[in-house]
Amino acid sequence: MAAALRGGATRPAKPRARKAASAPVRKTGPGSSAKSVSAKQAAYVPAKLGAVRNVDLPPQFAAAVIGALAILGLAAGLLPDHHAEKLLGAIGAGLDNQLAKAGLRVKALTIQGASPLAEPDIARAAGVYKDQPLAGVDLAAIRHNVEQVGWVKSARVVRLFPDTIVIAVTQRQTLAVWQHEGHTLVVDSDGQPIPEADPGRFADLPLIVGDGANDAVAAILPILNKHPAVMQRTEALVRVDDRRWDLRMRDGGLVQLPAIGEDSALIQLETLDQKSRILELGFERIDLRDPEMVAVRPREETAAAPAQPAGA
Repeated sequence: MAAALRGGATRPAKPRARKAASAPVRKTGPGSSAKSVSAKQAAYVPAKLGAVRNVDLPPQFAAAVIGALAILGLAAGLLPDHHAEKLLGAIGAGLDNQLAKAGLRVKALTIQGASPLAEPDIARAAGVYKDQPLAGVDLAAIRHNVEQVGWVKSARVVRLFPDTIVIAVTQRQTLAVWQHEGHTLVVDSDGQPIPEADPGRFADLPLIVGDGANDAVAAILPILNKHPAVMQRTEALVRVDDRRWDLRMRDGGLVQLPAIGEDSALIQLETLDQKSRILELGFERIDLRDPEMVAVRPREETAAAPAQPAGA
């Protein structure tokens, strides 16, 4: 029914004599700067997540749309393909404007399934603006643009007459903060970076370091979570040669895990801790790579002090 948007959007005609009040663009994220622009050009974020209004199309609008579709189909069938395409584009653009004049304009953008942190990035990618002709909104283009946002795994876009665009997304789940080659990124459960996510706002996520850490972290975290005494003391998981992990402890100690059998190695560590409170007292390094032997290097300051002279 509607032709693809040209230049990103088909803007409505300018108002005749009445002055349009400028509406400030809402801040859409930390550090965003607010600029005062025309209300019809402002991309906006829904005030309430998931607040979709079910509005029935008035009978006169439905009749207009059905009649227009019949005319377009008849005209296209009488012309060669390339002429039909041009005609459909021209008539479709005119129809969009006529329907917009009849009241079918975008008044609301609703985003479903996204967190408050992701909503502003999704709204910007959608590029929908207020008073845009609703019939001329290119839903496929919006979906494509929204799915380029790192937060979004998949998206579905729906046009609700007379004035609403709904974007329903499946959002990627944040899993860890990845340090790699001088960059720090938030990654999802598949190890894919989410460029729009600010790592500083995800201090509760585990820190992973090194080549391949993003791809391997989903397998090691469930194992570590079974050993909370170790996990709570772990500051970072360091990927070594993209085959095994070192655990950098908060007090500076290092636990070297094997390439396979990490769970068994951590059980050995917990058994050792029950006997000697080694996690509490601290260490320089614990080597768990050999399943037959646990090698512990104590810290210099925790090593046994020289015996004091008698009577001292």
